[in-house]
Amino acid sequence: MSRLLRLVDLPPIWLMAMAAVAFGLDRAVPGLGFDLGWTRWLGNGLVAVGLGVMGLAVWEFLRARTTIIPRQTPTSFLKSGIYRLTRNPIYLGDALVLGGLVLRWDVLPALILVPIFTRIITTRFIIGEEEGLTAIFGDEFKNWAATVRRWL
Repeated sequence: MSRLLRLVDLPPIWLMAMAAVAFGLDRAVPGLGFDLGWTRWLGNGLVAVGLGVMGLAVWEFLRARTTIIPRQTPTSFLKSGIYRLTRNPIYLGDALVLGGLVLRWDVLPALILVPIFTRIITTRFIIGEEEGLTAIFGDEFKNWAATVRRWL
């Protein structure tokens, strides 16, 4: 059973779950949004930016030929490209997509899911990944982490 949990305990699953909660809330309680009109455009923009940030991060993984899978041991330390701006661009992209979907669906109370999502990702993935990077890359990671923010 723990193997199954490890397979489903992945950031994209958490993103889909949070998005499903927002979508379900929108369908279960119509009228939660304020129909401001601009929220759909802003939401679309955030989704696009989030996907773009993730794409830039994936490009860096491909260039370095290292694993993109959480909890696997990386063979390279990424600190160029988008990694000069944020230590976790894929997770940042996930949060932007979630926020964008909430705005697009105009279910503004569900914006509370974004900080919940970032907290879950930080505790379940980022902290462990940073410990692993410190163990493998030592001072190189510590020095970089001291100058680049975890999220943005």
